Amino acid sequence: MAQAAKDRHDPTLPPLDPEESRSVFSIFPEPGPSIKAERNKLQEKGLSLTGKYIGEIFTNTTGGFRPGEAYDGRFRLSLDADFEKLAGARGLILHASSLQIHGRGIDLLYVGSLMPPSNIEAARATRLYELWLQKDFSDGLLSIRAGQIAADQEFMFPIWATLFINGAFGWPVYAAANLPDGGPAYPLASTGVRIAINPNEHLTFMAAALNGDAAPPMGLFGNPDPQRRNANGLNFRLNDPALLIGEAQVKYDLNGLGGVVKLGGWRHFGLFTDQRWGVDSLSLADPNSIGIARRINGNYGFYGILDQTIGAGIGPGRGAGFFLRVGAAPDDRNVVSLSADAGVSFVGFMDNRPEDLFGVGLGYTKISNSARMLDYDNTYFNSALLPVRSAEELVEVTYIAKMAPGWYIQPDMQFIMQPGANIPDPGDPTGTKTLRNSLVFGLRTLMRF
Repeated sequence: MAQAAKDRHDPTLPPLDPEESRSVFSIFPEPGPSIKAERNKLQEKGLSLTGKYIGEIFTNTTGGFRPGEAYDGRFRLSLDADFEKLAGARGLILHASSLQIHGRGIDLLYVGSLMPPSNIEAARATRLYELWLQKDFSDGLLSIRAGQIAADQEFMFPIWATLFINGAFGWPVYAAANLPDGGPAYPLASTGVRIAINPNEHLTFMAAALNGDAAPPMGLFGNPDPQRRNANGLNFRLNDPALLIGEAQVKYDLNGLGGVVKLGGWRHFGLFTDQRWGVDSLSLADPNSIGIARRINGNYGFYGILDQTIGAGIGPGRGAGFFLRVGAAPDDRNVVSLSADAGVSFVGFMDNRPEDLFGVGLGYTKISNSARMLDYDNTYFNSALLPVRSAEELVEVTYIAKMAPGWYIQPDMQFIMQPGANIPDPGDPTGTKTLRNSLVFGLRTLMRF
């Protein structure tokens, strides 16, 4: 049977792998149990319909744009069809998912960071997310997926980072900040093909060719928000320059503790703008410049990930793990040249709470040298000590408490240093002050239906 899609916003870690069929319907009164029973019958026939709701409230207590609170939520409805059970087509599955996003985001209104406090913050919409067919050959040796694909569901992803809420622990900042409209990642998927080869249990090779922009061009009077330009997720674009992604995974075992190393890279074939120099070879900050940035053909980046189990635990499903991820891109055509994150996660570290999760994560985002030098140029030509962008750092401490089958509560704390990597404070009329360090507290609930 082909493997169904996973939701990377779900707090599932290697030692603790809850059955997808376990849902809050089991704790509801009728008709909850009856709905679950009917759904289980459909699943036996090859149709799996699942829903997940995430709701969260955040408070920015200090720093950023200004203090404030915000609530946002996301309901994801997914359908997986196993055509081996439905029609005898071995290894063929269909996956479709939709998103209903509501509320307002804490980062856009109050924080202003490159590493957004929430990994579900997005423009309000009801939209199609992913829609693809996958065919597995030779018992999973080869897998081909085609359709509308979100690359962050499989590529550049550290498994032990799953429980963290900050968006930087999902799709990495160096890709989100540099690829057109953030790249093919939540909440925007892109049309393309993914191939995976699994020669043995220790090796996996994946590659994807995707349309390089999930949203149509902004145009002269278009909306600058790509999520608004593709508001319903039905813009199946095929005519933009391509994005290629490749990743190799090596799984190993150290004294009974599993780990995986992932090495990969991406190449975009579109045109990108120089972060400092204009077509007239003058700095874009120079008053004599015509203000049109030099165009550079193509963009690329590389990354490496380590996922390592560091403790097997003292009971079923209990343990701990560590992750480290680093990604880099060239300085001249990118705002962010480097992003890195690391963290440690624990499952069932308390005897009386064997399925709770706890983690501490660190994030770092570096502004490219070209973008920094443009800031220095602005200071020089304006004869004023204007802010120079540098880097942004993050610490997140989070805990996930399992309240019932399919229901989790997650208190969270994040300290973001230099939000926006030392950008000017828009509330300062002199333009010389920068955003102060931000301390964010949050509370999230997740329910599986």
